[in-house]
Amino acid sequence: MQPPTSHGRPERRRNRRGAKPSSGSRKPDYIHLKHPFQPQSIFSADEVNAIHNTALRVLQDLGIKILLPEAQKIFADAGAVLNDDNMVFIGRDIVEAALQTAPSSFRLRAINPAHEHDYADGTLLFMAGSGCPNNTDFERGRRPGCLRDFEETIKLAQSFDVIHLFGASAEPQDIPIQFRHYETMRTQLEFGDKPLHIYARGRGQVFDAFEMIRLGLNLSDDEFTGNVWLNTVINSNSPRMLDKPMAQGIMDFARAGQMTIITPFCLAGAMAPITIAGALTLQHAEALACITLAQLSRAGAPVSYGGFSSNVDMKSGSPAFGTPEHVKMQIGTGQLARHIGLPWRSATGTAANTPDMQAATETDMALWGTMMANATLTLHAAGWLEGGLSFGYEKFINDIEALQTLAELCLVTRANADEIGFDALADVQPGGHFFATRHTMDRYQTAFYEPVVADLNNIGTWEEAGSKTSAERATEIWKRILAEFVSPPTGEEAADRVQPFIRKRKSEGGAHPLE
Repeated sequence: MQPPTSHGRPERRRNRRGAKPSSGSRKPDYIHLKHPFQPQSIFSADEVNAIHNTALRVLQDLGIKILLPEAQKIFADAGAVLNDDNMVFIGRDIVEAALQTAPSSFRLRAINPAHEHDYADGTLLFMAGSGCPNNTDFERGRRPGCLRDFEETIKLAQSFDVIHLFGASAEPQDIPIQFRHYETMRTQLEFGDKPLHIYARGRGQVFDAFEMIRLGLNLSDDEFTGNVWLNTVINSNSPRMLDKPMAQGIMDFARAGQMTIITPFCLAGAMAPITIAGALTLQHAEALACITLAQLSRAGAPVSYGGFSSNVDMKSGSPAFGTPEHVKMQIGTGQLARHIGLPWRSATGTAANTPDMQAATETDMALWGTMMANATLTLHAAGWLEGGLSFGYEKFINDIEALQTLAELCLVTRANADEIGFDALADVQPGGHFFATRHTMDRYQTAFYEPVVADLNNIGTWEEAGSKTSAERATEIWKRILAEFVSPPTGEEAADRVQPFIRKRKSEGGAHPLE
């Protein structure tokens, strides 16, 4: 049987990694993953350089519309040219100087030091589905996101080591928008101990989140600003526009020393040119503009290059994911990130409406894209449905299986004499079997990955168990995880520390977006 987990769960329950109980002691490290394969390429070095230079030309000659006057002034002070239509024309010298100060790696801090990571080229991190307005599961159906759902999705993310960072998962729409950030941050502090996330929805909400982390983790100002405790995703408005909250978020996070994940969302054929190279050129230009704003706000600010580019269905205009074009754009994005020397984020996705074959295929193809591209962080890696409109509980569990399978590929495989096992080969006569060899008996309890949800039984046993699909089995798993969930040891104390601040800020009216 498995020993108790770090949260003190009893022996017969599934452990935090989702593996079934066994009599062995197999405990693979799914927390600290490194890419096992060399990054792939779709462009030559000359072609990557051409995309980069064209993106710089876009910023200098065509410009980018920036709606926040404070951000315009920062660019103007650095030598950019502005016109009366909020267009900012950024010279390549400004961008190149910013890239010189952007760090190539930094440490992501966490409440639990065991969940800290080096955000760097070669690191492999996963974040669950994020930004979903709805939740869905087989027991309760599809519904608008609520605080209960947000708490549940954070608990699910906390329960599997292969999910490395918290995201915005399910939007708790039952909480007024001016108070919502208090509950989402409190939930992460109370039920988790991994790196934290908050939306950039105006300076008021961002500063509230900063203060809650200081209070919840009992940090001094220097301890907070001198370390990376928090991330936010910055989406430019393709093509070539940066709105007020996103520009404000870049500046505020940079000045506080927290990570911005710069992510243009360029859909080829819609908000970007229809060709892969054209879409990536636009993505690269927008990312460079945002990275430059971060560095002009504070040189050395932690930033992640990113891209969530794919294509649209040209019949309906709907976003498509896991397509050949999506995978090619992931690989090309990796080449561009390495060209400028920055760690970067990618994403999976699916347009499927239920956790079926389409959902699995699209998500898994995109996951392989991130692996081939050597993405530092992969968003929406578990639970994402309907092109991001829903977080699916069964989809989350099925995706965990895929993520843990990829994580197993990161584990070191040996080929020493003991592993090669000549004595075992000699013990078994032609036509025999290896079940009873000493080589097998010494290893059988820990030799192979134990699935979370996959059923490896024959059809008779499967039928006796109810002929359930993987999604139906997943329902039982997420329900059990939530029923057995135990908060980390730091959770209650961190939540208690922030409650007086939450009460005070709510009595003052909270913080509305754009404030």
